[in-house]
Amino acid sequence: MSIDISQFHDVFFEESFEGLDAMESGLLNLEDGAADVEAINTIFRAAHSIKGGAGTFGFMAVSEFTHKMETLLDEMRNGEREVTPESTNVLLEAVDVLREMLTAVQQDEDTDDARIEAVCQQLIEMLGGGDESSEIEQETEADSVDSDDEKSIGWKIDFRPHLHMLQTGNDPVRLLRELDSLGDLSVNLDDSQLPLFSDLEPEDSYLAWHMELISDVAKEEIVEIFEWVEDDCDLTIEALFAAAETSTELSEETETQQPEESIAEITETELKPTAGEKTETKQKSTTTPAAASIRVGTDKIDSLINMVGELVITQSMLSQVGDNFTEDMLPQLIDGLAQLERNTREMQEGVMRIRMLPISFAFNRFPRLVHDLTDKSGKQVDLKLTGEQTELDKTVMEKIGDPLVHLVRNSLDHGLETPEVRLAAGKSETGTLKLNAYHQGGNIVIEIEDDGAGLDEDKIFNKAVEKGLVNKTDNLNPEKIHELIFMPGFSTADVVSDISGRGVGMDVVRKNIHSLGGSVEIDSKQGSGTKFTIRLPLTLAIMDGQTIRVANENYILPLVSIVESIEIKSTDIKQVSGKGELYKLREDYVPVIRLYDVFNIEPLITDLEEGLLVVVEGDGQKVGLFIDDLLGQQQVVIKSLETNYRKVVGLSGATILGDGTVALILDVPGLISLYREPSSGKSLVKSERAA
Repeated sequence: MSIDISQFHDVFFEESFEGLDAMESGLLNLEDGAADVEAINTIFRAAHSIKGGAGTFGFMAVSEFTHKMETLLDEMRNGEREVTPESTNVLLEAVDVLREMLTAVQQDEDTDDARIEAVCQQLIEMLGGGDESSEIEQETEADSVDSDDEKSIGWKIDFRPHLHMLQTGNDPVRLLRELDSLGDLSVNLDDSQLPLFSDLEPEDSYLAWHMELISDVAKEEIVEIFEWVEDDCDLTIEALFAAAETSTELSEETETQQPEESIAEITETELKPTAGEKTETKQKSTTTPAAASIRVGTDKIDSLINMVGELVITQSMLSQVGDNFTEDMLPQLIDGLAQLERNTREMQEGVMRIRMLPISFAFNRFPRLVHDLTDKSGKQVDLKLTGEQTELDKTVMEKIGDPLVHLVRNSLDHGLETPEVRLAAGKSETGTLKLNAYHQGGNIVIEIEDDGAGLDEDKIFNKAVEKGLVNKTDNLNPEKIHELIFMPGFSTADVVSDISGRGVGMDVVRKNIHSLGGSVEIDSKQGSGTKFTIRLPLTLAIMDGQTIRVANENYILPLVSIVESIEIKSTDIKQVSGKGELYKLREDYVPVIRLYDVFNIEPLITDLEEGLLVVVEGDGQKVGLFIDDLLGQQQVVIKSLETNYRKVVGLSGATILGDGTVALILDVPGLISLYREPSSGKSLVKSERAA
């Protein structure tokens, strides 16, 4: 009977990637020369687990590569090798290669064999060649008998899995296949513990194996095969001597009298990965990738279960009221509906909390990034992470990773100076890069701050003039100049490097953050440093919105985008040639966008004084949206237009209101982009409506 262990693949990959993160974090925290034994033990255990799991599932290339890492780590934890920057960097590169190998196996793709071989060679050179073989010789000598008359010709192995071993994802026949590859293996099956068929549990292990391996391999190699199951089996390995050769031959003769189903054949028919198995694994990884799962604390699950219990009680009460309803039971019905609303809201909040993860999942990549980039640039940087336990939605977490990487890379390349420049400016030679996260209202705020040179406003302005983005005569304040770095293709780098300077990145940062319904701001002072502030909604599934009416249509405006709502005075309206209408808001002028005109609907009100102006902010600019009326505020569940229909400029999604009607959710940055290019913007919206 063969157990389908592919069902455990997802768990293996998830735990392996977590182990790699732990290895990377531990390696970055190792101090030169003085090894932290506990840290090295943690790194070693992670490597050991990945190696054993890979061997169990038949991913032998991963297992063999990890074994070399494990050997180097073993020497470090035993004090036989000092921890040096060179060894740490080699192990960090090996972690990268191992991550690539696991990703390739998970997605059934080809691996980069040249890169694997290069890093493997570095590990071998670091080990110094013969160290490992000398350890094996010592192990073999320790296991040999002090006698000149008897010589070991192999090993006698008794292997009895514990009853539950198959349930851990380990298949004994895979282990036997590995033994068979070491030499001449004879096997006797012990089925004495096999129960009656009616009492058989398919995933319990009842069999045992008594084996003799004729080979000159060291005992260590045999132990290594079984080390992943050492706590789940009874195992004895004894040296086999020439004096026992006769009994070995008898054993082999007995084996050949049985039906000829050798271990090699068992492997071939049951366990050798076939094309069919590969296809099945690929399909499974496609439908259930590791990233699709999250770990949830039991306290959140318990809270959700309690809420379900309350909901059931409320449903039961309302059911009783409905069965025998009379007019005098109306107060009881109202109380029940209020309780149902409260339970539903708590259930909604509880479900959303399950999707919340600490932002440390996004922050954890930066110690390695800073380590690598400072090595290349020669800069000294102190990375400080705070607010790592601040939680946000898993979907937001996945999409904010790349923008954060761009901002950190730009701070390291453009912001922080070299030690010599910093000392000349009267600063510490070590620069500081801070990442901080905290909740503010219904948003999460992420700050990336450095104490570097700050933005060079003259250089930015001159580069913008050179690229034709602004005119030389334009009088821009510092905030407007800072905004120029978000223009597509803009870069002030004098030399193109592999860190930054290719004119891509910052415009992508803003675009990605806006796609999440967020915003990014810059606060910079030349010579003192720069701070980027990102504001994001905690979740993309639910938001607080303001319902507005335009003609006969209802729309939802995100509350976070609204600055204020005002009644319009005709005396404050200005007509500007080529710019449309502007409204004087205290000391500033804001453009007026008539939504009925943008979305090509028949208006009921065209006189500005008869409607309202909702001032919103996006892309660092304020605009006024002309609407008919404000209807009310409510939480709305966002449904993606792009998923269910297609992307529409000026709209970020849709929702279903309480009366069953559909309301479109406005995208403020998108509306502003339509205002900047009115002709193309209107045609886009009209074509969508016509379609």
